[in-house]
Amino acid sequence: MKSLRYVLCTCLVVLCSVTAQAKNEKEPDPTPIEKWKGKTILVFTPHPDDETFTSGGTLKILADNGNNIQIVIFTNDDKGSTDLEMTSERLARIRKAEEEAACKALGIPKENITWLGYEDGNLEYADPKVLRGKVARQIKIHRPDAVFSVDPGEKNERWHKTDHRMAAFITQDAFIAAEWHLYYPNHMLVENLKPYHVPLAFFYYSEDANTTVDVTDVFDAKIKACAAHVSQFEPSNSKYTPEMSKETYQGVYDWMAGFSKKGDRFYEQFRRVEWP
Repeated sequence: MKSLRYVLCTCLVVLCSVTAQAKNEKEPDPTPIEKWKGKTILVFTPHPDDETFTSGGTLKILADNGNNIQIVIFTNDDKGSTDLEMTSERLARIRKAEEEAACKALGIPKENITWLGYEDGNLEYADPKVLRGKVARQIKIHRPDAVFSVDPGEKNERWHKTDHRMAAFITQDAFIAAEWHLYYPNHMLVENLKPYHVPLAFFYYSEDANTTVDVTDVFDAKIKACAAHVSQFEPSNSKYTPEMSKETYQGVYDWMAGFSKKGDRFYEQFRRVEWP
C-alpha cells in the first residue's frame, strides 16, 4: 500500500510540475506592446491579408523593435477574384507572392510565414480535430509571448465570412490543446514539443476592443503592405494586373485612414486578453 501511495504521489507531482511549467513559462507582459523588444509574436490569419489590414502597423512596430514575428495563414485565398480568366491555382500563387511582399514591407521575412494550405472558403469543412492540432503544434513550436488572432467573440459568430469564424474558434480552442499534452501526445512523443500555455492574446476584427496602438509613425509602411495585396483591389480583382495605379493606391490609403484616423493620428485596436 505504501508503495502504491508513493507511485500515485510521484505521478501527481510530475503532473503538477508539467502543468506549472506550461503555465508559468511566460507571464503576460503589462508593458504597452509598442515598447516590446526581443519577444515572439505568433499571428494566425484566415487569409493572406487579414493581419496586414488589421494589425500591419502594430506588427511593423514590433518588427522594428527586434521582435520575432511568425505568421501562420490558414488558407491560400484561391477563390476571391472576379476575373473570369483566373484559376484557383494561379490566384494562390499570386496571393502567396503578395503576402511575401506585404510582410517584407512590414519587416517580416518570408521565411517566417507558414501556410496551412486550406482552400479559401472551405476552412469550416476541414476536420476540426486535425486543424486544431496543427494550430496547437505551431503554438508549441514557437512558444509565443502573445498570439494575434481573429476575435472569436459572440458578435462575430454571426459573421458571413466562414473562414474567419473557423480560424477564430479553432485558434482559441488550440490554446487549451497546446497546454495539455494528452490532446495531441504525438507532438511530444515524436517531435519533443512540450506543452505550452499562451499567456496573452490580441484579438483583431473585434467589436469589444480594449487596447489601442498608435501606428502614426509607421502608417505609410502599413499602406505599402496593404497595397502589396494588389489582386484584392479593383481593377486588378476583375482583370488581374500586377501593377497598382496611383489612384488605386490613394484609394487604399483613404480606405485605411477611414477607420484608423482620429484627429491627426492613426490607430489600430485589439481586444487584449490575459489567458487564464
